[in-house]
Amino acid sequence: MGWIKNIREEIAIIRERDPAIHSSMEVFLYPSFRVMINYRIAHKLYLKEHYFLARWMSQRAARKTGIEIHPGAKIGTGFFIDHGHGVIIGETAIVGNNVTLFQGVTLGGTGKEHGKRHPTIEDNVMISAGAKVLGSFTIGANSKIGAGSVVLSEVPPNSTVVGIPGRVVKRNNMSMPREDMDQVNFPDPVKTDIANLQQADSALTNRLLELEEQIRELKREQDKNEL
Repeated sequence: MGWIKNIREEIAIIRERDPAIHSSMEVFLYPSFRVMINYRIAHKLYLKEHYFLARWMSQRAARKTGIEIHPGAKIGTGFFIDHGHGVIIGETAIVGNNVTLFQGVTLGGTGKEHGKRHPTIEDNVMISAGAKVLGSFTIGANSKIGAGSVVLSEVPPNSTVVGIPGRVVKRNNMSMPREDMDQVNFPDPVKTDIANLQQADSALTNRLLELEEQIRELKREQDKNEL
């Protein structure tokens, strides 16, 4: 039966990606599990244009889990929300297969625009805690979004993004996000920029000291000639 298959898939996903789990029975306590079972039903109702009932189910799930998924959002297989409180997924969001979100993630819009107003997340993407992805653009496959980042524009596949606003700091990652689940060890562009500024400042200071020494040498030569 379809619902039994869905439950088995959700159990397998959580056991694969959460090292804290010790038994399959624990899965039934997970907000991610509860909200996804609810979302699958609400999404079918939404597609049949039972909008009120679909929204009622999604809002009920949001109150119980702290995860708000609009029933109009399109979510693929292998989707996992770790912890999950504060996650928001908008109506026109499209989420591919094997995507992982952490707590506090928003897949939102930028205002009251109409049509496709939420992001598209391609396969095998990991979005770390507190990150905000706002607008109608695509996060390319196999990418990682760093914790607390605010992403406002397109991200190429196989990228690592950090910062506010988010910018790509690494391309062509070797490991798949769902394999390592590392949301900490990202490149630090601010630290790199500061190091570059320090190097430039040191070079300018050394050059200034050299010029001052040359001026003193010229003055000494001038004094000798006057004598």
